[in-house]
Amino acid sequence: MASIELPTEARRLETFGLSDPPSWPQRSTALNRIAYAAVHVVNDPLAPGDPYHRTAVDWDATMAFRRHIWDLGLGVAEAMDTAQRGMGMDWPASRELIERTLAEARSYDGEALVGCGTGTDQLVPDASTTVDDVIAAYEEQCAAVEAAGGRIVLMASRALAACAQSTDDYARVYGRILSQVKEPVIIHWLGDMFDPALTGYWGHSDLSAATDVCLAILTDNAANVDGIKVSVLDAQVEIDMRRRLPEGVRMYTGDDFNFAELIAGDEHGYSDALLGIFDAIAPAASVALGALADGDLETYHDILAPTVPLGRHIFKAPTQYYKTGVVFMAYLNGLQDHFTLVGGQESARSLLHLCELFRLADAARLLSDPDLAVARMKAVLAVNGIGTES
Repeated sequence: MASIELPTEARRLETFGLSDPPSWPQRSTALNRIAYAAVHVVNDPLAPGDPYHRTAVDWDATMAFRRHIWDLGLGVAEAMDTAQRGMGMDWPASRELIERTLAEARSYDGEALVGCGTGTDQLVPDASTTVDDVIAAYEEQCAAVEAAGGRIVLMASRALAACAQSTDDYARVYGRILSQVKEPVIIHWLGDMFDPALTGYWGHSDLSAATDVCLAILTDNAANVDGIKVSVLDAQVEIDMRRRLPEGVRMYTGDDFNFAELIAGDEHGYSDALLGIFDAIAPAASVALGALADGDLETYHDILAPTVPLGRHIFKAPTQYYKTGVVFMAYLNGLQDHFTLVGGQESARSLLHLCELFRLADAARLLSDPDLAVARMKAVLAVNGIGTES
């Protein structure tokens, strides 16, 4: 059994013995939930220039990760916040990412579901930004995604949050954009724990009042809305909203703390999924969703139960830095060759955070090759001045 000496909060090393390697199937059975993994981008660590001020993507490794997700029967939610949208990836880079992923999907031998994030991040909001500017920015990005053959995930707008004077401004913007789309879209409500610039979205800081505004907009535009992704890390808010959705509008959980119970649902309904945590737990998620489709709720919960503590750790406050943990998981599992992020954000989490992530990933049986994971964890420890022995 592989083992490693890991530091603790008590500032000492303790031996940690890893579990036996998992044996997840490579491809899931048919699913009865729509399940998107919001996926990360792979940085190019050999690109010249200051990593804090330039975007450099390893396109081959990034596309390989998308094939990995499709191989497991999951969809790809592209150019979302997991892909460091607005935190290292600007609109030109994100547009190229979307176009490359859609081309990759067309060449993939099998089903390759893709949703494409569209927003207003080409705008840098200031005192002169208007609602018309927001509409124009959304229109530009939606047109680009539709021209590339993609389906739209309409992301929350920092610029709209900054310039809106009332809930009427939200209704005007969403009504205008939704009246123009070629096919129904997924609305993306990202809470301020993921992005503080979205505080007060829908015109209210109170979640109940914000929900009412959002539901009114969904009702007015239901024919052009496939569903809404809610990422506010409050299961009851999502359940209450799910029960009030217009007929035909889906709930896509974005709750990386409570996803297992929300996807399973209750007698009143369930949530589909569009989750950043699925990037990190894709093999387990695929098998669990297959069990759910087969009516085996016990196996579904048995598989996902140990992934919930991992998700809560990766997405702990400050939540916007969860991308560091997601990429660390990919590195430990050999899905990329290095632990670096666009914008140098590998430094956004502490070494102790990464060590606890390692322990929780093992408990969830999500370290595919324990010997490789140990070797890579040792490399990270060594960079931080800690030598270990097996």
